[in-house]
Order: sequence, then C-alpha cells, then structure tokens
Amino acid sequence: MATELDDALNIIMDGLVQPGQPFETVPYERFNLTIPAFRHAPPSLAHYFAHYCHEHADQTFLVDGETRLSFAETYAAARAVAAGLVARHGVKVGDRVGIAARNSANWIVAYLGIVMAGGCATLLNGFWTGDELAFGVDLAECSLVLADSQRARRLEGTSHHAAIVQFSHEGPPSRGLASVWAEGDPLAIALPELGPDDLATILYTSGSTGHPKGAWSDHRAVVSGIMSYVAQSAMAKILLTQQGDDSSAQPSALVAVPLFHVTGEVPLFLQSFAIARKLVMMPKWDAREAMRLMEAEKVSYFVGVPLMSYEMATHPDRDSFDLSACKSFAAGGAPRPVDHVSKIKKSFPEGFPLLGYGLTETNGVGCGNFNENYMAKPGSTGRASRPLVDLAILDDDGKPLPQGDVGEVCMRTLANFRGYWNNDEATAAAFTKDGYFRSGDLGYLDEDGYLFIVDRKKDIIIRGGENISCIEVEQALYAHPDVIECSVFGLPDERFGEIVGAIYLVREGKTLSPEQLCDFLQGRLAPYKQPAHVWQAHEALPRLGTQKIDKKTLRAKYSALMEAS
Repeated sequence: MATELDDALNIIMDGLVQPGQPFETVPYERFNLTIPAFRHAPPSLAHYFAHYCHEHADQTFLVDGETRLSFAETYAAARAVAAGLVARHGVKVGDRVGIAARNSANWIVAYLGIVMAGGCATLLNGFWTGDELAFGVDLAECSLVLADSQRARRLEGTSHHAAIVQFSHEGPPSRGLASVWAEGDPLAIALPELGPDDLATILYTSGSTGHPKGAWSDHRAVVSGIMSYVAQSAMAKILLTQQGDDSSAQPSALVAVPLFHVTGEVPLFLQSFAIARKLVMMPKWDAREAMRLMEAEKVSYFVGVPLMSYEMATHPDRDSFDLSACKSFAAGGAPRPVDHVSKIKKSFPEGFPLLGYGLTETNGVGCGNFNENYMAKPGSTGRASRPLVDLAILDDDGKPLPQGDVGEVCMRTLANFRGYWNNDEATAAAFTKDGYFRSGDLGYLDEDGYLFIVDRKKDIIIRGGENISCIEVEQALYAHPDVIECSVFGLPDERFGEIVGAIYLVREGKTLSPEQLCDFLQGRLAPYKQPAHVWQAHEALPRLGTQKIDKKTLRAKYSALMEAS
C-alpha cells in the first residue's frame, strides 16, 4: 500500500530535519511570510562546488567518450575557466553569460566556471534556431555567450548584442575550453565572493504560449532546489538500507536529457556533487546506445522524458544488456502514460519506475512518486517533496479548494525562481499575494495527499461547453499497445467552438490505421471526448526545448490542414 511506504518515508524525513541533522530546517522570511529553509545549505553554488569537489575529490565525476574526469579534476578545470572569464573577458558579478551548446563534459565545466566567476549561467536552448538564440541572448542581456561550433554558426548573421566565444566538446577541458582558459596560474586570479542573494541562473520557459520568458533565480533558490533533491535521495538511501539493499557502490546516472532544461540541470547534474554521483554523457538519444552505456558504466539511475524508458523497455535488443544495476527509471517533463508503468517494471524487475513533477520556475522542485507508491497510483505525480514544498490547489482568486476539487496547482517554496527577466507584468501574474507560484497546471489532491494533474490550464478543450482533458484522451490512446507517442489538442469548429484532434506514432514494425485506432477508443471515452480528427505520424513528434511535445506547433499545423481541406 502506498500509505505504508509513506509512513516509513515520513519517519525517515522527520529524523533528517531534526536540529543538528543534515537537513535541519529553520524559518526564513520571504513574501512577508515564514517558510522553511535548510540551516546547513551552502551560501552559493560556488561554495557548494568547492565543498563537494573536495569531499569526493578522487571519485570519477564525468564520463564523456574517452574523457574521464574526477571531481577534483572537474573543479580545477572550472577554476581555470572562471579565472579566464574574469581576467580575459571581464566577467563581473551578475553578468549574464550564455551557454549555447549540446551536452558534454565541457558544457558542465563551462557552467561551473561561469558561476564561480560570479556570472549568471544563462542556459540557452540548444535546439533553437539562430534567431531564437539571438532572442534569448538579448532577452537576458547577455554580455558573452559560450557556444559550440553548431550553435555559433546559427548565431552568425543574427542580430544580438553579445560577444560569441566558441568552445569545443572534443578533448579535455584545457583544449576544448582554451578560448576561456586562464593564462598563467589560475589560482593567482582572484574570484569574487558570492552570497545567496546574488544572481545565479536564467532558464527559459518552453514558449508554448508565445516567446519564451527568462526565469531568473538567485543562489539561495537554486541551492535550496538542489538540497531538496539531496534530502529526497538521503531518505531513499536510508530506506534501501533498512530493506537490506547494498548501496555502497558509487551512484551513476546517464545524462540523456538536455542540461539546459531544469530536469537535466538541478536534480540530475547539480545534485550529483552532493551524492558523489558519476555522470555518463550521451550526446544524442538512441535507446540501444543508452543501454550499452548503462551496462558498461553500471548506471544506477536513469531519467528522461517518459518515451525514453519505454523505448528501452520495449526495445528488441533489451535482453542483450545487463541493466540490473539500474534501480530507478525516472520520468519528468511530461506525464507518463499509466499503461507504461507496469510495462517498465516488468522489463526492469530489479528497479522501479519513478515520476517527478516540477517546473523551470520551481528549480525542478515539486512532487515525487516512488517505487511501490507509483505502482499503486500510476496516474499521480506523487506527494509534495518534504521538507520545503507547500503545495496547494487554488481557484482563480487564489483561494484554496477542498480536497478532490480540481484547481490550479500552486507551490510555495524557497526554491522558487525570483521572477521573469525584464518582465514585471508576467512576474506579478505568476504569484498569488500569498507567495504561491501559479504553475498553469490543473490538478487535484486525493485523500492521501497525492497530486493528480488533469491538464494545462490553458490547454483544456472546451467542446460545446464541455471541458475535455487532453491527458485523459492521451491516456486512452496510449492504452493501445502499438501507440508509442501521441498528442491531443483542440481544433477550431464552427458548431462546437473546439473539437478534439489527435496525432499518434506507432511502434516500429507495427501498423495501425486511424480508423482502427478510433474503433479501439469506442467505449473507452465518452462520445464527446472522441477525437474528431486523427492523424498518423511517421516520425517522432516535435518537442520543445524542455522535451515536452510541442502542442502549439501541432495545433497550428493541423488547424491549417483542416482549413485548407
């Protein structure tokens, strides 16, 4: 039962937050309110990096092809980059410094270097076009952008106001990051002292409702987000030890999600310093290559968009690889179809599927659904993460709704971002007067405090006055064993205002016509929820930089097709 595991986890967390314990909490004043903070949290990311890179100095941290770096080697490289940014490029505290590149060990060293130099790590979406990159650069008012060759070429000829400095993913940091490497002894160049109120990061929203916004956070918020995840990991490790599992091996994770996305940045990359986790880089997603790397590096933790773990679980070569070291198959960035949960557990019997819920604006912090709990409530994103998260379901006026009622999912936590860069209007609209961040997601809490997401607030399909949940229709589509990916969206209609449109992708080697799929849905959905128009895709559906399916593009494309016909 989910509640039995919850009781055990609550007891563990109660112990971890007691006075004198690693995750002791103390009151902190923000929004004219008192909210919990970690007493022992480092004052900045720079302090955090220095402490844990020293503590885990000789353990392997980064694996990127032939490049292998320990925590100490990573820190030394970052120190040289930070010194170079200060002395060669004039970076000052608070300067926005962009990173426009794919994942690599050198991306990570560059991130550390920017932060240690006092800069604000501005994570540009590596999938953006040149004009989109230029928009992000100028929105954040970047003075400098570190770009790999592909992104640098995209920026050529665009209009922006930043200096572009190119770096390479190839070879060790001293060669790949030579353009920002310190001349002479890096330790002879002083770095600034940073504090919790200094600007730390800017991440971009998905842009699903227009131009992306730059969500900025101070060091206090980002470090609080990290420590929230570290507390969850400590809780899980104690539970496993109590259950007799051996957790002495170094944890290891595959980096298969973009580092510029909050899932890749906070719970995956930044948390790894505190828990001494090895990160295995993967430049481009391929399910078979992922399994090869996971076997070779004894990966114990996997996180990706839901489709990734499902692709591995159903891959024809799945049995060719020993993935028994992997105990967790986490998903974030999008809901995982309920039908996939049991299939993943069956394919990876030594591990459990997990689901996390957080947003760019919350530094990835929110809810988590773990192990047996997830198997018991596969449609839920779990309970609010203790001890930081204050989760509420509010109405349009910001008032709490009764348990079970659907409203906007809102969170109040020290990990929340501070605002949207140069957009006071959007910042004000994002928070209630009581300091809750408005997620834009609709959901409800069940009797056990588990959050169920119903839909995006602005993506509900209203057909003739009836609200239709896109997620509900998508779950029905995913129930077909041959549907591997789908998206549901509203289409304009003269009679009903909106009708349901759907697009789907089938598993390789399978055939499923739109007519056959519609027959499958009969009886599974109320007639008014049935898709009026269904299209079959023949390649992966388009995604935003956050790896969510780009419904805006799909809706526009298929609305235009309907009008043309």
